Amino acid sequence: MKILYAAAEVVPFVKTGGLADVAFSLPKALKKLGMDIRVILPKYKDIPKKFLDQMSLIKEFEVSLGDNKKYCGIYSLEYQEIPFYFIDNEEYFKREGLYGYWDDGERYSYFSKAIIEFMGQIDFIPDVLHCNDWHTGMVMALLDSYYRKEAPFNKIKKVFTIHNLRYQGIFPKEILRDLLSLGEEYFHLNALEFYGKVNFMKAGIGFSDIITTVSETYAKEIQFSYYGENLDGFLRHHRHQLVGIVNGIDYDIYNPMTDKNIYVPYQTSLKKKQENKISLQKQLGLSPQKHIPLLAMVTRLDSMKGIDLVLHILEELLQLDVQMIVLGTGDKKYEDLLKNLGKKYPEKLSVNTFFSEELAHKIYAGADLFLMPSKFEPCGLSQLIALRYGTLPIVRETGGLKDTVKPYNEYTGEGNGFSFANYNAHDMLHVIKNALNIYQDKEKWAKLVKCALKSDYSWKKSAQKYQELYHTLVKGENFESQ
Repeated sequence: MKILYAAAEVVPFVKTGGLADVAFSLPKALKKLGMDIRVILPKYKDIPKKFLDQMSLIKEFEVSLGDNKKYCGIYSLEYQEIPFYFIDNEEYFKREGLYGYWDDGERYSYFSKAIIEFMGQIDFIPDVLHCNDWHTGMVMALLDSYYRKEAPFNKIKKVFTIHNLRYQGIFPKEILRDLLSLGEEYFHLNALEFYGKVNFMKAGIGFSDIITTVSETYAKEIQFSYYGENLDGFLRHHRHQLVGIVNGIDYDIYNPMTDKNIYVPYQTSLKKKQENKISLQKQLGLSPQKHIPLLAMVTRLDSMKGIDLVLHILEELLQLDVQMIVLGTGDKKYEDLLKNLGKKYPEKLSVNTFFSEELAHKIYAGADLFLMPSKFEPCGLSQLIALRYGTLPIVRETGGLKDTVKPYNEYTGEGNGFSFANYNAHDMLHVIKNALNIYQDKEKWAKLVKCALKSDYSWKKSAQKYQELYHTLVKGENFESQ
């Protein structure tokens, strides 16, 4: 089976969020299942030179964008046995960063059209085209418009994954005609129209055979107004095509036995985990004491991540016998508030308003508890990484956090973390205090950590579910979401 996987960012080439991790680790897992899977993304300026130097130019052609012809070069690179293709156009992609430019509508209209041209140019017509988030959503509408009846393109099955519904790619109506060459028949409520504008996310939802999102709970949540970002009605209309499949993480990258970023390799040895904790405390200027519970957050400093809740109770929390580490960048207001608290409580709070993959690994390995009180969380990868390193998550019960963290049951001893339901700072603090009390019972704590270490959130199960979806589509069988 041939799969073309299209995404705007892919690890290890470029990354702004979890999409990039998934866009590498899922194809890697599908490759292991015997699929001919290839990945396509833009050739950004930010791609490290070591990868740029390995790329080969394999094709050059022009892409029609309205009345204009735009250059397109296709570069290829095989990485970990997966073929990657990079769409080259310096006008659109030779810039710092990936998104946030005034002409993003034009840039990703070009990217969408280039993906379609690419398939014919290199003679790779996939059985399944799998697109991700708004940046590639328009590909689905373009395929419907240009190739609905034209072989072999009309045989391609279309899968679209929503990673985060908040970001939709909404642009002026003129894009439809001036760039995409789509007629008025595509500008209505059941197609691309969205409050008088064009919505790329709607294109992906409305013109795909199957819509997936990154956890079962999030697939349900986005059909209601609180989480639906004004697309809940549209998603309810397409609910029979919608399925939630929880993301996994790459167990080769996140492996406490082989991870070169952490201080001491370990598997189930809690003693060696404590060695990582002591080294982390020393590196970040905290008092190196293994008996003090160490909380951590590796996060984007954004309201959706629950930073307001944390700031509301942080000083109260720091009155307890506890230490805390925060790593991440984001809203300057949150950065400044956290930095000021870090200066006020230097012996208890380490605030690091930058991002370092190496330090993140050290924190996952060295902390005792991982705090993730998100307002909403489509899937979340951080809690899965924390579990992999035996660091117990404290999460709010939303999206993928609810699906992956099983709260500790004091009567049965089951669970792999802690959770709270209401978006309320003191509900969260109550659960944190409960976790800190259990931490004092070393026997209970050791059992909980071992449960966390046994949690399997590799891509194996989820990749098999995607494989089944693809087979269902290609065989022409009826698909019914759960």
